[in-house]
Parts: sequence; structure tokens; C-alpha cells
Amino acid sequence: MATTTLPDAEIIEAKPTTTKYVYFFGGGKADGNGKMKDVLGGKGAGLAEMTNAGLPVPPGFTIQTEACREYMRLNAVSKAVDRQMEEALAKLESLQGQKLGKGENPLLVSVRSGAKFSMPGMMDTILNLGLNDKSVEALAKRSNNPRFAYDSYRRLIQMFGNVVLDIDKKVFDEIFDAKKEQKKAEFDTDLDAKALQEVIAEYKKAVKKHVKHDFPQDPHEQLIMSRDAVFRSWQNDRAKHYRRINNIDDMLGTAVSVQAMVFGNLGETSGTGVGFTRNPATGAKEFYGEFLLNAQGEDVVSGVRTPVPIVELEKIMPDVYNQLRDITTRLEKHYKDMQDFEFTIQDGKLYMLQTRNGKRTGLAAVRAAIEMVDEGLISKEEAIFRLDPNQVVDFYVARLDEKDVRPEDILTTKGLPASPGAVVGQIVFTADDAVEKAGHGAEKNPVILVRAETTPADIHGMEVAVGILTSQGGMTSHAAVVTRGMGRSCVAGAGEIAVDEGAREMRARGQVFKEGDWITLDGTTGRALRGKRKLLPPDPENLAKLEHFMSWAEPYRTLGVRANADIPRDAKKAREFGAEGIGLCRTEHMFFAPDRIPHMRAMILANNEKDRRAALKKLLPMQRADFIGLFEAMEGLPVTIRLLDPPLHEFLPKREKLMVEIASLASAGTKQKKALVEEYREYGVKGAGDLKKILPELLARVEELHEFNPMLGHRGCRLGITYPEITEMQARAIIEAAVAVDKRGIKTHAEVMIPLIATVKEMENQAAIVRRVAEEVFKEKGRHVHYLVGTMIELPRACLVAGEIAKEAEFFSFGTNDLTQTTFGFSRDDVNKILPTYLAEGILKQDPFAAIDQDGVGELVRIGIERGRKTRSNLEVGICGEHGGEPESVKFCHRVGMDYVSCSPFRVLTARLAAAQAAAGEKLQSDAGRTK
Repeated sequence: MATTTLPDAEIIEAKPTTTKYVYFFGGGKADGNGKMKDVLGGKGAGLAEMTNAGLPVPPGFTIQTEACREYMRLNAVSKAVDRQMEEALAKLESLQGQKLGKGENPLLVSVRSGAKFSMPGMMDTILNLGLNDKSVEALAKRSNNPRFAYDSYRRLIQMFGNVVLDIDKKVFDEIFDAKKEQKKAEFDTDLDAKALQEVIAEYKKAVKKHVKHDFPQDPHEQLIMSRDAVFRSWQNDRAKHYRRINNIDDMLGTAVSVQAMVFGNLGETSGTGVGFTRNPATGAKEFYGEFLLNAQGEDVVSGVRTPVPIVELEKIMPDVYNQLRDITTRLEKHYKDMQDFEFTIQDGKLYMLQTRNGKRTGLAAVRAAIEMVDEGLISKEEAIFRLDPNQVVDFYVARLDEKDVRPEDILTTKGLPASPGAVVGQIVFTADDAVEKAGHGAEKNPVILVRAETTPADIHGMEVAVGILTSQGGMTSHAAVVTRGMGRSCVAGAGEIAVDEGAREMRARGQVFKEGDWITLDGTTGRALRGKRKLLPPDPENLAKLEHFMSWAEPYRTLGVRANADIPRDAKKAREFGAEGIGLCRTEHMFFAPDRIPHMRAMILANNEKDRRAALKKLLPMQRADFIGLFEAMEGLPVTIRLLDPPLHEFLPKREKLMVEIASLASAGTKQKKALVEEYREYGVKGAGDLKKILPELLARVEELHEFNPMLGHRGCRLGITYPEITEMQARAIIEAAVAVDKRGIKTHAEVMIPLIATVKEMENQAAIVRRVAEEVFKEKGRHVHYLVGTMIELPRACLVAGEIAKEAEFFSFGTNDLTQTTFGFSRDDVNKILPTYLAEGILKQDPFAAIDQDGVGELVRIGIERGRKTRSNLEVGICGEHGGEPESVKFCHRVGMDYVSCSPFRVLTARLAAAQAAAGEKLQSDAGRTK
């Protein structure tokens, strides 16, 4: 097998007087090259590179992305685009000795999208363009295969009708399925030429009915309309949704590649397929993919027919198979990455239609990167960028507990393991239902989207589902490719199940499953099972590979990674993931424990300082014990403890509930009153007679604490200023715990964080209390420990006056959840009422609570750091919102010079890798972008 690498393309620098919109490729030479993804898109750049390398690529031309951007701005292309396209078409016709859609040997072309980053299935393609009522007859005569000619024409009408004329695909599917039923045809290929002519006639009637004009017969008109439709597809809902999920710039635009058609549907010596140079699910070095004989490319990826493993091609066409192996091996060596390729075989001759870096699971990314380093294909430095930090989750996906699997539970054993991980969820049959049933925020429910096949229009449902199950399609189907990139479990092509989406039913092994029924998916083995099966934690072997991979990345990381943890168990788990401290301990969570909440409520209900202090005195030893546990678990690593932050009313019964219970007290029965006595016993209710007196008193206190906007009300440092005894108790608990642990020979690094500071006077007030209490404890215990007093920066004003606040604060921790809330004026709890519309309309590119708004919130962070460090050069700076675990936000934190990020324990590894990639990208001046 040949092992030579592809030659680098010659780059001829020129300074054209006008923009070059169209780049030709063919005859062994291309205007562009593989480095021009920004201009030609991934597909166009790949075609140019393969052409320059002398590979068998059908000739054509690529209209660059700037033309798409012009189309988006003006809703039309410039005359220069039209002129250059006509010139390129004339060159293609001359090279091929054919005319588009004319003559005895008509030229037919495909029109395909291709953006800089791979967006599988999100945009549109038209095949067989140039066919019309005349040229189809010429094609039938020339090929001596009328069935092939009419099949190609009906495909064009169907694709053109759907993509260009915006006719629902179901219109054509219903016509085609009805013809198959009429002719008693099991497969598409069972319809003969006469039947396909009848289908064409019905298709043309459907076009006339829906758009009020005939299917266009002019090939040039077809080409212009198709080009513009592909440009428009950049703005379709599924493409916009995919870009939002993958953080791809809306303004990149797509290129359009127009390429001479080669036909895989000429008969049994023709075919089409897609493949990978390595297994995209596991990373194993194996030739991997699928193909279909007598088919066109859309048949393989659409799931209409279940394809055959690519290794079977060796038995059918050994010479073609060996040539394909040779070419794809060379491509991988040239691009130094796993390739995702498409090919067509026409009458036994191989043509390459595409190559691009293949999407893969996290498991596959790490294995392939490690093995490519071992093979000498890439360096360790290059390898660390091969894993998207979000894919770290793949190493922590659950596995099915085989002990809980009975033969009668298994619904399918022939499903394809498209994307790994075992999940349990409730069945839904449409993407819209998935979104509705999955819920939002803390109210999420696990749903599994069950479809005959998924389409790009299902992207919004696939995003919220925990898993996808399809009865059709293969390992390179839409469902398989998209779920691998999203990190969702997927079983594809499970032919043993029948899905009736209209009736919202799934049938398997004589059983009927309806919406809401529970099933289990195992995307690692390709099985679906009934009911809720037990799941096991991740495979230690994969975790070991990840650890090995991380050992290459870690030396570059300069940004610390801490975890948000409130209890020792979470702290220990965080350390297992490599956390270098606790960046946020939320003390209010400790007060909700059953043994503490009564004392907390007693403190809140107290109407004088003496009673408040009495209640706080009972909480002191409990808080101290909590902090001792955290300091011991972290063994000298920093522990940042935020003082009480939420409004006090959150610890009391809800106002509306109390009002209803008081109003219904007079008519309440004995049983109801007994329940109320138990519920309010801790408030002093001993019997039913006490309810009439105590409930109104409790309501009165709740009314006193009630606020119309509590998140901007009596909370954070404002609590400590109005009730300094709260700050005193918490400061004492922290410092006493640190002293106690230090006395046992365990170092401590306590950081006391004052929340919601807006002015230096607030900081001065609270810091003075903490420092006074600390000195009292040191004097009492005869031992000093190191500690810092700082603040959580979560208000825009705090960022602007950070220089003043830094006079008192020894560290800043940016609370970007609240900073986002106060910068946008969004309520975190209510934003989901408007966020879907904002995202759909493009008003916001991403949820600002998921990924930091770098232009607005990020600018405030930048200002805060700059001004704070101008006052205090050694100011420690971190972030403790959940943005601290989101890769792009982590990279932003690195760029602005933070010392650390803090996130939930299970996102620590994600943050570590993102931080390492950010630093390595700067140091190595490497493209730290994702593999796309």
C-alpha cells in the first residue's frame, strides 16, 4: 500500500483588481488549495487539495463564501459572481466535452454547500442538475439504461422541489410510496423505468400545484436557482441552531461547489459510500464506513436504505477497494488527522467526492490522538488540540449493568452503536415533544427521541434528549454523525423495531410502546431495552487513556482550576478530577439541613439581637464542623467560603402558602389541623389551638421580609451589615475551623468571600468584622493561620470601582451568574420565557448564562481586573459562576489574566483541558480550534 504523502499545493500570489469569487478545479490542477477553508469552505478546500494531488476527483468549481455573505446582505449575488460562474461553467463544459443539460451527452452537475466548519446535514444539496424532459431522454439513450435516467430525473425534481421551491419532502415521499405500493415494490430499486416515468409525471404535477409554475426546464435557470437556494440554506433554522450549539460564527457563510456528476445508480457495478480512516466511535485504526450499490450519496446518509459495511466492498470490487484504501491512507497522512470521505463508483471507476477531518466521540479522539503520536504522524503538542473539552464527558458516560439485563428486556440486538453511553429516559416521537417534555432549568426530565430516521430538522430535539433511537440508517446517518458530535447516546438502524410516528407508537418483539414509556439505550453496544435498567460508572481503561492524554496537556496550563463544593464529599470528588482548591463554598446550603434549619429560622424570626445571637450560637459548632471537613479534604489547598448570600425569606414558609392556610383554618378538619401542627411544630406550635395565634405572627414576619425583587434586595453583604452578628458567627466558624485543622498538622488556606459588594464602604465594613473576629480567635487559641478576605464581584458598579474595592479586598472572585443577570437585566429564573425567542431570532447567539458574554459581561470583568490590580498588584482573581466550566469562557478567563476558574466537580477536567489548550495555543502559536 502506498505511503507517500500528498504534495503541498503551489500557492500563486496575485493581486486581482476585482474579487475572485469562483475557483476552478479539474484536469489535475485547482485554483485553490486545502488551506483555504475560510474562502472555499471545508468541502471546496478538500476538493482543490485532492485535485492538486492528482486524485480522481470529478471537475467543477467552488463559489466562495464572500458570495454567500453578499447574498445575505443584498438578497442577491453581484454581476461579478454571475459572470465568473458562467466563465467557470464554460471551462467545465470544455474540459468535459459536454454542455449543461444539452446534446446527446448532457453535462449534469451537483450543487453542494460547504462551510469552513463541518455542519453535517444542516445545509442543502441538489444532485443531477441539468436534467429536463429532453436531456433525460438523451441520458437514457447514452447510458442504454432508461431506468437509471428516469431515477436520476425524479431525484432532481424531488431535491429541487424541496430545497429550491420549498415544497415539503412529504409531498414527494407520499407519491413515491404510493407508487411502490401500487407496483408491490419492496425496495426503491424494484420500480422499473415505466413506473419511474409515472412518478416523474406526478412529481411535476405536485410542483405545479404548490408553486403555481412548471418545474424549470432551462438548465442555467436550475443552476442559478440552486446556487441561491444553497446560500439561503445557511440561514435555515436547523443550520442556525447547529451553529449556536457549536459556537460557529453566523457571518462565515457557506461556499457552493458545483461539480460534474458521477453516478452510483447506473447499476450493480456502480455505487456510493462514506467512510472514515479510523473508527469514529472508538478511535480504532480500522477502515470504517458503509456503501450501497446502485445508489446515490443521499441514500447512504438519509437512512432510506440500510447500507453495507465498507469491508464488503473488497469482495465485490477488490481493485476499487484497494484503490480507495490507498487514497484514504494517503489523505490521512497528508492531513495528519482522521478523514471522513465520500466516494462514488461509476461503472467500476472510483471517484472521490469529499474529504474532511472526521467528527468523532471523545473516546475516539483520545485514542486516535495517542495512536497517531505513537505512529509518528503528529506530535504531542498537536495531539492536545484533538479533544474538544466538552467531549471529556464521554469518559464519564454510564455503562449498562449486564446483571440487570434479561433476554426478555432486550428489544433490539441489531442496532448500530452510533454514539456511546447508556441512558434511561421516556419515549418521545418528535423533536418538538422532546423539547416540551425535557423541560428547562432544574425541572429537566430524561427523554429519548425515537424516530424511523432523524433529519436535520430534528436538531433542537436531539439537543435536549439524553439519547436517540432510530429504526433506519447506518453509522454514518444523520443521527449517528450528529449525536457523536453532541455527546448523546445513540442507537441507529435498529431494524427490529417499527416506529409509527403518526400514531406515536413503537413496536418491538410483539410489544407496543407509547409516548412516556421508559426505555434504556446502550449506545456502546447498539441495544435498546424496555424499562429502567441499572447503569454502571465509566470504563477505567478509557479513563486511564484520558489521564495519559491529559499528562501531555497539563504542563502548558497556567490557569488554576478549582471546584464549587459545599460538603466534604463533593470536595473529595473534585480532587479526584484534579481540582486545586474550592473556589466557591455556598454556606447557605449548609443551613437547609434538618438539624440546622430550625435554628436558622429561629434566628430569622428573632426580633432582637440577643435572640438572634442565641440562635446563631447553636449554629456555630455546626458551621465549624462543616468547615473542618472541607479544610481536611482539601489538605492545604485554597477554600473560598462565601458568607450568607440569599434573602432570609428563602428559609421560611412561602407567603402565599401561609395566607391560604390561615384563610382555610376555620374550615379545616381535624386531620388537616393535625398535619399543620406537625408542619409548624418548630415555630412553637404544640397543638391545634396554637395555629390561630402563631401562623398570623409567622405571616407578619414573612411579610416584613417580603420583597418585590429579592435578588436585588436584602441579601449578600447587606445582611451582614444590618445583622453583623451573622458575619461574626460565620467568620468565627471559619477561623476556628482553620485553627483546629492547623493544630492537627494539616495546612489550611481559608479565603473569606463577602458577597454582593457594590461600594468600598460595604467591603470595609464587612472586612473589619472578619479581621476583628480572626484576631480574637487567634488570641483565644494561641495560634495564627493564613487567611484572606475578598469579595465576589457580581455587580457592574463593583467592576467599575474595582480599584477602590481592592484597597480592602485581597482577592476578587467574579460571580458571573449574577453579573450576567445584573448586566443584561435578565432574571435567571425567568429568562427561559424569552431566551428561546432571542436565540431563534438571532438577538443572542448563545445563552449568556451558559457561555460568558465576552463583549458585555466580559468587558466588565476585564475592567474589574485591570482596575483592581492597579491598586493591588498581587490581587488574586478567579471566577466562580458555572461559566468556569464552559470551555470558551475558560479560554476567555485565561486571556484576561485570571488566576483560576471554579466550576462544578464534574466539569473540572473540561476546564483543565480548555485552560491547557488556551495556554498551549499561545505558546505554540497553534490553531487551538476544534477538529471540524
